[in-house]
Amino acid sequence: MSQRLALGLRIAVVAYFTFFLLRLMFALTRSPFNDLTWFPMAIVAEVGLILFMGLQHTPLGRRHPEILFLGASWSVTLVEQVWATMQGIAFPGLFAWTLVFLTQATLIPVQWPFHLIAQLGTFLYYYGVNAVLGLQPENQSLWDPQQLLYLFWFCVISNLSVYLAERLRWSEIQAQRSLEAEKARSERLLLNILPKVVASKLKEKQRAIADSFADVTVLFADIVGFTQISAGIPPHEVVELLNYIFSTFDSLADKHGLEKIKTIGDAYMVVGGLPVECEDHAEAIADMALDMMEAMEQISREKGQLFQIRIGINTGPVIAGVIGRRKFIYDLWGDAVNIASRMESQGVASCIQVTEEVVSHLGDRYIFEKRGIVHIKGKGNMTTYFLKGKR
Repeated sequence: MSQRLALGLRIAVVAYFTFFLLRLMFALTRSPFNDLTWFPMAIVAEVGLILFMGLQHTPLGRRHPEILFLGASWSVTLVEQVWATMQGIAFPGLFAWTLVFLTQATLIPVQWPFHLIAQLGTFLYYYGVNAVLGLQPENQSLWDPQQLLYLFWFCVISNLSVYLAERLRWSEIQAQRSLEAEKARSERLLLNILPKVVASKLKEKQRAIADSFADVTVLFADIVGFTQISAGIPPHEVVELLNYIFSTFDSLADKHGLEKIKTIGDAYMVVGGLPVECEDHAEAIADMALDMMEAMEQISREKGQLFQIRIGINTGPVIAGVIGRRKFIYDLWGDAVNIASRMESQGVASCIQVTEEVVSHLGDRYIFEKRGIVHIKGKGNMTTYFLKGKR
Protein backbone atom coordinates (compact mmCIF):
# COMPACT_ATOMS: atom_id res chain seq x y z
CA MET A 1 0.00 0.00 0.00
CA SER A 2 2.84 2.41 0.83
CA GLN A 3 4.42 1.99 -2.60
CA ARG A 4 1.14 2.43 -4.47
CA LEU A 5 0.15 5.36 -2.26
CA ALA A 6 3.44 7.08 -3.04
CA LEU A 7 2.76 6.75 -6.76
CA GLY A 8 -0.83 7.94 -6.35
CA LEU A 9 0.24 10.99 -4.35
CA ARG A 10 2.83 12.01 -6.95
CA ILE A 11 0.24 11.77 -9.72
CA ALA A 12 -2.31 13.67 -7.61
CA VAL A 13 0.11 16.53 -6.91
CA VAL A 14 1.00 16.89 -10.60
CA ALA A 15 -2.59 16.45 -11.81
CA TYR A 16 -4.03 18.96 -9.34
CA PHE A 17 -1.33 21.44 -10.30
CA THR A 18 -2.32 21.21 -13.98
CA PHE A 19 -5.93 22.12 -13.11
CA PHE A 20 -4.60 24.90 -10.91
CA LEU A 21 -2.61 26.34 -13.83
CA LEU A 22 -5.61 26.01 -16.15
CA ARG A 23 -7.90 27.96 -13.80
CA LEU A 24 -5.18 30.54 -13.23
CA MET A 25 -4.81 31.02 -16.99
CA PHE A 26 -8.59 31.50 -17.30
CA ALA A 27 -8.52 34.06 -14.51
CA LEU A 28 -5.66 36.05 -16.03
CA THR A 29 -7.30 36.13 -19.48
CA ARG A 30 -10.62 37.35 -17.98
CA SER A 31 -12.46 34.28 -19.24
CA PRO A 32 -15.83 33.27 -17.75
CA PHE A 33 -13.82 31.39 -15.07
CA ASN A 34 -12.23 34.52 -13.63
CA ASP A 35 -13.39 33.98 -10.04
CA LEU A 36 -10.24 34.16 -7.88
CA THR A 37 -11.94 33.12 -4.63
CA TRP A 38 -11.00 29.52 -5.43
CA PHE A 39 -7.29 30.42 -5.34
CA PRO A 40 -6.69 29.96 -1.54
CA MET A 41 -8.71 26.72 -1.62
CA ALA A 42 -6.55 25.31 -4.43
CA ILE A 43 -3.39 26.27 -2.56
CA VAL A 44 -4.61 24.51 0.60
CA ALA A 45 -5.52 21.35 -1.31
CA GLU A 46 -2.17 21.24 -3.12
CA VAL A 47 -0.24 21.89 0.08
CA GLY A 48 -2.24 19.11 1.76
CA LEU A 49 -1.26 16.63 -0.93
CA ILE A 50 2.41 17.64 -0.66
CA LEU A 51 2.22 17.40 3.14
CA PHE A 52 0.88 13.84 3.07
CA MET A 53 3.46 12.91 0.46
CA GLY A 54 6.16 14.12 2.86
CA LEU A 55 4.60 12.31 5.83
CA GLN A 56 5.20 9.02 4.03
CA HIS A 57 8.84 9.19 5.10
CA THR A 58 8.01 9.55 8.80
CA PRO A 59 7.57 6.67 11.29
CA LEU A 60 3.83 7.44 11.45
CA GLY A 61 3.49 7.27 7.68
CA ARG A 62 5.41 4.01 7.45
CA ARG A 63 3.32 2.39 10.21
CA HIS A 64 -0.07 3.76 9.15
CA PRO A 65 -0.23 4.45 5.40
CA GLU A 66 -4.02 4.16 5.59
CA ILE A 67 -4.13 7.47 7.52
CA LEU A 68 -2.21 9.19 4.72
CA PHE A 69 -4.57 7.56 2.22
CA LEU A 70 -7.60 9.13 3.89
CA GLY A 71 -5.88 12.48 4.37
CA ALA A 72 -4.81 12.69 0.73
CA SER A 73 -8.30 11.75 -0.46
CA TRP A 74 -10.03 14.34 1.70
CA SER A 75 -7.47 17.00 0.73
CA VAL A 76 -9.23 17.07 -2.65
CA THR A 77 -12.82 16.11 -1.87
CA LEU A 78 -13.38 17.98 1.43
CA VAL A 79 -11.27 21.11 1.05
CA GLU A 80 -13.30 22.24 -1.95
CA GLN A 81 -16.51 21.56 -0.04
CA VAL A 82 -15.36 23.63 2.92
CA TRP A 83 -14.48 26.41 0.51
CA ALA A 84 -17.99 26.20 -1.02
CA THR A 85 -19.59 26.25 2.43
CA MET A 86 -17.70 29.46 3.16
CA GLN A 87 -19.24 30.87 -0.05
CA GLY A 88 -22.71 29.89 1.17
CA ILE A 89 -23.36 27.08 -1.31
CA ALA A 90 -23.11 23.29 -1.49
CA PHE A 91 -20.59 22.07 -4.04
CA PRO A 92 -21.18 18.65 -5.66
CA GLY A 93 -17.69 18.13 -7.09
CA LEU A 94 -18.64 15.08 -9.11
CA PHE A 95 -15.74 15.56 -11.52
CA ALA A 96 -13.10 15.77 -8.76
CA TRP A 97 -14.70 13.11 -6.56
CA THR A 98 -15.05 10.45 -9.22
CA LEU A 99 -11.56 11.17 -10.52
CA VAL A 100 -10.14 10.72 -7.02
CA PHE A 101 -12.14 7.53 -6.32
CA LEU A 102 -11.29 6.05 -9.71
CA THR A 103 -7.58 6.85 -9.25
CA GLN A 104 -7.60 5.19 -5.82
CA ALA A 105 -9.40 2.09 -7.13
CA THR A 106 -6.95 1.61 -10.00
CA LEU A 107 -3.65 2.74 -8.45
CA ILE A 108 -4.21 1.74 -4.81
CA PRO A 109 -6.49 -1.34 -4.86
CA VAL A 110 -5.76 -2.31 -1.25
CA GLN A 111 -7.74 -2.33 2.00
CA TRP A 112 -11.18 -1.69 0.51
CA PRO A 113 -12.71 -0.54 3.86
CA PHE A 114 -10.55 2.62 3.69
CA HIS A 115 -11.82 3.31 0.17
CA LEU A 116 -15.33 3.14 1.58
CA ILE A 117 -14.42 5.44 4.50
CA ALA A 118 -12.88 7.98 2.11
CA GLN A 119 -16.08 8.04 0.08
CA LEU A 120 -18.40 8.17 3.10
CA GLY A 121 -16.47 11.11 4.56
CA THR A 122 -17.01 13.01 1.32
CA PHE A 123 -20.74 12.24 1.13
CA LEU A 124 -21.40 12.79 4.83
CA TYR A 125 -20.08 16.33 4.52
CA TYR A 126 -22.00 17.05 1.33
CA TYR A 127 -25.35 15.59 2.40
CA GLY A 128 -24.97 16.04 6.17
CA VAL A 129 -23.29 19.39 6.81
CA ASN A 130 -24.97 21.10 3.86
CA ALA A 131 -28.38 19.76 4.89
CA VAL A 132 -27.90 20.99 8.46
CA LEU A 133 -26.79 24.42 7.22
CA GLY A 134 -29.59 24.53 4.65
CA LEU A 135 -27.19 24.99 1.73
CA GLN A 136 -28.03 23.95 -1.81
CA PRO A 137 -25.84 23.61 -4.92
CA GLU A 138 -26.35 26.09 -7.71
CA ASN A 139 -29.02 25.21 -10.29
CA GLN A 140 -29.91 21.82 -8.72
CA SER A 141 -31.18 20.06 -5.61
CA LEU A 142 -28.96 18.68 -2.88
CA TRP A 143 -30.87 15.40 -3.22
CA ASP A 144 -30.84 15.13 -7.01
CA PRO A 145 -31.85 11.45 -7.61
CA GLN A 146 -29.81 11.15 -10.80
CA GLN A 147 -26.73 12.41 -8.98
CA LEU A 148 -27.36 10.07 -6.04
CA LEU A 149 -27.78 7.06 -8.30
CA TYR A 150 -24.64 7.95 -10.26
CA LEU A 151 -22.53 8.31 -7.11
CA PHE A 152 -23.98 5.12 -5.64
CA TRP A 153 -23.12 2.92 -8.59
CA PHE A 154 -19.75 4.58 -9.19
CA CYS A 155 -18.71 3.87 -5.59
CA VAL A 156 -20.13 0.34 -5.63
CA ILE A 157 -18.18 -0.52 -8.77
CA SER A 158 -14.98 1.10 -7.43
CA ASN A 159 -15.19 -0.68 -4.08
CA LEU A 160 -16.09 -3.99 -5.70
CA SER A 161 -13.07 -3.62 -7.97
CA VAL A 162 -10.81 -2.98 -4.98
CA TYR A 163 -12.35 -5.88 -3.04
CA LEU A 164 -11.85 -8.34 -5.89
CA ALA A 165 -8.30 -7.12 -6.50
CA GLU A 166 -7.59 -7.54 -2.80
CA ARG A 167 -9.04 -11.07 -2.82
CA LEU A 168 -6.93 -11.95 -5.84
CA ARG A 169 -3.81 -10.54 -4.21
CA TRP A 170 -4.43 -12.50 -0.99
CA SER A 171 -5.04 -15.64 -3.01
CA GLU A 172 -1.69 -15.10 -4.72
CA ILE A 173 -0.02 -14.50 -1.36
CA GLN A 174 -1.54 -17.67 0.09
CA ALA A 175 -0.51 -19.63 -2.99
CA GLN A 176 3.02 -18.24 -2.70
CA ARG A 177 3.15 -19.14 1.00
CA SER A 178 1.90 -22.64 0.26
CA LEU A 179 4.50 -22.98 -2.48
CA GLU A 180 7.26 -21.78 -0.15
CA ALA A 181 6.05 -24.12 2.61
CA GLU A 182 6.00 -27.03 0.18
CA LYS A 183 9.45 -26.08 -1.07
CA ALA A 184 10.76 -25.94 2.52
CA ARG A 185 9.12 -29.31 3.25
CA SER A 186 10.75 -30.81 0.16
CA GLU A 187 14.06 -29.24 1.17
CA ARG A 188 13.84 -30.81 4.65
CA LEU A 189 12.94 -34.16 3.12
CA LEU A 190 15.88 -33.96 0.71
CA LEU A 191 18.24 -33.04 3.55
CA ASN A 192 17.00 -36.07 5.48
CA ILE A 193 18.15 -38.20 2.57
CA LEU A 194 21.30 -36.41 1.41
CA PRO A 195 23.93 -34.17 2.99
CA LYS A 196 23.38 -30.47 2.35
CA VAL A 197 26.44 -30.14 0.09
CA VAL A 198 25.34 -33.12 -2.00
CA ALA A 199 21.73 -31.90 -2.16
CA SER A 200 22.94 -28.56 -3.50
CA LYS A 201 24.88 -30.32 -6.25
CA LEU A 202 21.85 -32.44 -7.10
CA LYS A 203 19.63 -29.34 -7.39
CA GLU A 204 22.20 -27.88 -9.77
CA LYS A 205 21.50 -30.91 -11.97
CA GLN A 206 24.99 -32.31 -11.95
CA ARG A 207 24.91 -35.62 -13.80
CA ALA A 208 27.39 -37.52 -11.67
CA ILE A 209 27.85 -36.74 -7.99
CA ALA A 210 30.98 -38.50 -6.77
CA ASP A 211 33.88 -37.37 -4.59
CA SER A 212 36.92 -39.13 -3.24
CA PHE A 213 38.06 -38.61 0.34
CA ALA A 214 41.55 -39.58 1.38
CA ASP A 215 40.85 -40.07 5.07
CA VAL A 216 37.51 -40.76 6.75
CA THR A 217 36.30 -43.01 9.54
CA VAL A 218 33.43 -45.43 8.98
CA LEU A 219 31.31 -47.09 11.67
CA PHE A 220 28.97 -50.05 11.30
CA ALA A 221 26.68 -51.17 14.14
CA ASP A 222 24.38 -54.18 14.30
CA ILE A 223 21.87 -55.23 16.96
CA VAL A 224 22.89 -58.66 18.17
CA GLY A 225 20.19 -61.34 17.81
CA PHE A 226 17.56 -58.91 16.64
CA THR A 227 15.99 -61.51 14.34
CA GLN A 228 15.26 -63.73 17.32
CA ILE A 229 14.06 -60.79 19.39
CA SER A 230 11.68 -59.57 16.67
CA ALA A 231 10.20 -63.02 16.14
CA GLY A 232 8.39 -62.87 19.45
CA ILE A 233 6.76 -59.41 19.14
CA PRO A 234 4.15 -57.92 16.73
CA PRO A 235 5.45 -56.28 13.53
CA HIS A 236 4.44 -52.74 14.53
CA GLU A 237 6.34 -53.08 17.81
CA VAL A 238 9.41 -54.25 15.86
CA VAL A 239 9.27 -51.07 13.76
CA GLU A 240 8.70 -48.88 16.83
CA LEU A 241 11.65 -50.46 18.63
CA LEU A 242 14.00 -50.03 15.66
CA ASN A 243 12.79 -46.46 15.19
CA TYR A 244 13.44 -45.69 18.85
CA ILE A 245 16.97 -47.16 18.78
CA PHE A 246 17.99 -45.62 15.47
CA SER A 247 16.47 -42.24 16.36
CA THR A 248 18.71 -42.30 19.44
CA PHE A 249 21.69 -43.03 17.19
CA ASP A 250 20.63 -40.18 14.84
CA SER A 251 20.70 -37.77 17.78
CA LEU A 252 24.19 -38.94 18.68
CA ALA A 253 25.32 -38.47 15.07
CA ASP A 254 24.04 -34.89 15.15
CA LYS A 255 25.71 -34.34 18.51
CA HIS A 256 29.12 -35.42 17.18
CA GLY A 257 28.78 -33.78 13.77
CA LEU A 258 28.73 -37.03 11.81
CA GLU A 259 26.94 -38.05 8.62
CA LYS A 260 24.47 -40.90 8.81
CA ILE A 261 24.67 -42.94 5.61
CA LYS A 262 21.91 -45.55 5.90
CA THR A 263 20.27 -48.31 7.84
CA ILE A 264 20.06 -51.84 6.45
CA GLY A 265 17.60 -53.90 8.45
CA ASP A 266 18.92 -53.72 12.01
CA ALA A 267 22.35 -52.38 10.92
CA TYR A 268 23.38 -48.73 11.18
CA MET A 269 26.11 -46.95 9.19
CA VAL A 270 27.64 -43.57 9.95
CA VAL A 271 30.80 -41.80 8.78
CA GLY A 272 33.02 -38.95 9.93
CA GLY A 273 35.10 -36.69 7.69
CA LEU A 274 32.67 -36.16 4.80
CA PRO A 275 31.05 -34.57 2.88
CA VAL A 276 32.87 -31.72 4.62
CA GLU A 277 36.39 -32.78 5.49
CA CYS A 278 37.57 -32.47 9.10
CA GLU A 279 40.61 -33.57 11.06
CA ASP A 280 38.93 -35.06 14.14
CA HIS A 281 36.70 -37.55 12.33
CA ALA A 282 38.24 -40.56 14.11
CA GLU A 283 37.72 -38.97 17.54
CA ALA A 284 34.11 -38.09 16.70
CA ILE A 285 33.34 -41.65 15.57
CA ALA A 286 35.05 -43.12 18.64
CA ASP A 287 33.05 -40.86 20.95
CA MET A 288 29.82 -41.80 19.17
CA ALA A 289 30.61 -45.52 19.45
CA LEU A 290 31.12 -45.19 23.21
CA ASP A 291 27.90 -43.19 23.51
CA MET A 292 26.03 -45.84 21.48
CA MET A 293 27.11 -48.50 23.96
CA GLU A 294 25.83 -46.39 26.86
CA ALA A 295 22.59 -45.69 24.97
CA MET A 296 21.95 -49.41 24.45
CA GLU A 297 22.44 -50.05 28.16
CA GLN A 298 19.93 -47.30 28.92
CA ILE A 299 17.43 -48.70 26.38
CA SER A 300 17.82 -52.17 27.91
CA ARG A 301 16.93 -50.75 31.34
CA GLU A 302 13.96 -48.85 29.92
CA LYS A 303 12.55 -51.82 28.00
CA GLY A 304 13.36 -54.43 30.64
CA GLN A 305 15.15 -56.56 28.04
CA LEU A 306 18.81 -56.99 27.15
CA PHE A 307 19.81 -55.35 23.88
CA GLN A 308 23.40 -55.59 22.62
CA ILE A 309 25.18 -54.21 19.58
CA ARG A 310 28.40 -54.99 17.76
CA ILE A 311 30.34 -52.04 16.41
CA GLY A 312 33.12 -52.05 13.85
CA ILE A 313 35.25 -49.03 12.91
CA ASN A 314 37.90 -48.45 10.26
CA THR A 315 39.71 -45.42 8.85
CA GLY A 316 40.86 -44.94 5.27
CA PRO A 317 40.08 -43.55 1.81
CA VAL A 318 36.60 -43.85 0.30
CA ILE A 319 34.55 -42.72 -2.68
CA ALA A 320 31.20 -41.13 -1.87
CA GLY A 321 28.37 -40.29 -4.22
CA VAL A 322 24.77 -40.65 -5.32
CA ILE A 323 23.74 -43.58 -7.44
CA GLY A 324 20.56 -44.42 -9.32
CA ARG A 325 17.78 -42.34 -10.85
CA ARG A 326 14.97 -43.34 -8.49
CA LYS A 327 15.02 -43.75 -4.71
CA PHE A 328 18.67 -42.70 -4.77
CA ILE A 329 20.89 -42.64 -1.69
CA TYR A 330 24.22 -41.16 -0.72
CA ASP A 331 26.59 -44.11 -0.33
CA LEU A 332 30.25 -45.01 0.21
CA TRP A 333 32.55 -47.40 -1.63
CA GLY A 334 36.07 -48.56 -1.04
CA ASP A 335 38.22 -51.02 0.86
CA ALA A 336 37.92 -48.94 4.04
CA VAL A 337 34.14 -49.42 3.99
CA ASN A 338 34.40 -53.18 3.48
CA ILE A 339 36.88 -53.55 6.33
CA ALA A 340 34.68 -51.49 8.69
CA SER A 341 31.79 -53.81 7.83
CA ARG A 342 33.97 -56.86 8.56
CA MET A 343 35.03 -55.31 11.90
CA GLU A 344 31.37 -55.30 12.87
CA SER A 345 30.27 -58.65 11.44
CA GLN A 346 33.28 -60.47 12.92
CA GLY A 347 33.19 -58.56 16.16
CA VAL A 348 31.96 -59.41 19.63
CA ALA A 349 28.66 -58.45 21.26
CA SER A 350 28.83 -55.23 23.31
CA CYS A 351 32.30 -54.50 21.95
CA ILE A 352 33.77 -51.92 19.59
CA GLN A 353 36.27 -53.59 17.26
CA VAL A 354 38.69 -51.29 15.43
CA THR A 355 41.62 -51.62 13.06
CA GLU A 356 45.24 -50.56 13.57
CA GLU A 357 44.52 -47.51 11.37
CA VAL A 358 41.94 -46.31 13.91
CA VAL A 359 44.35 -46.89 16.79
CA SER A 360 47.07 -44.88 15.04
CA HIS A 361 44.65 -41.98 14.51
CA LEU A 362 43.39 -41.95 18.09
CA GLY A 363 46.77 -42.54 19.75
CA ASP A 364 46.98 -42.57 23.55
CA ARG A 365 43.86 -40.41 24.01
CA TYR A 366 41.73 -43.57 24.13
CA ILE A 367 42.01 -46.93 25.89
CA PHE A 368 42.37 -50.03 23.72
CA GLU A 369 42.55 -53.73 24.35
CA LYS A 370 44.42 -55.78 21.77
CA ARG A 371 42.28 -58.62 20.47
CA GLY A 372 45.04 -60.16 18.42
CA ILE A 373 45.12 -61.68 14.95
CA VAL A 374 41.71 -62.13 13.34
CA HIS A 375 41.05 -63.66 9.96
CA ILE A 376 39.01 -61.11 8.01
CA LYS A 377 37.09 -62.41 5.04
CA GLY A 378 38.57 -61.05 1.84
CA LYS A 379 41.56 -59.46 3.65
CA GLY A 380 43.30 -62.32 5.44
CA ASN A 381 44.79 -62.00 8.91
CA MET A 382 44.57 -58.59 10.58
CA THR A 383 45.45 -57.30 14.03
CA THR A 384 42.40 -55.76 15.64
CA TYR A 385 41.63 -53.98 18.90
CA PHE A 386 38.67 -53.28 21.16
CA LEU A 387 37.96 -49.64 22.00
CA LYS A 388 37.28 -49.58 25.74
CA GLY A 389 37.02 -45.92 26.60
CA LYS A 390 38.51 -42.45 26.59
CA ARG A 391 41.35 -41.36 28.80
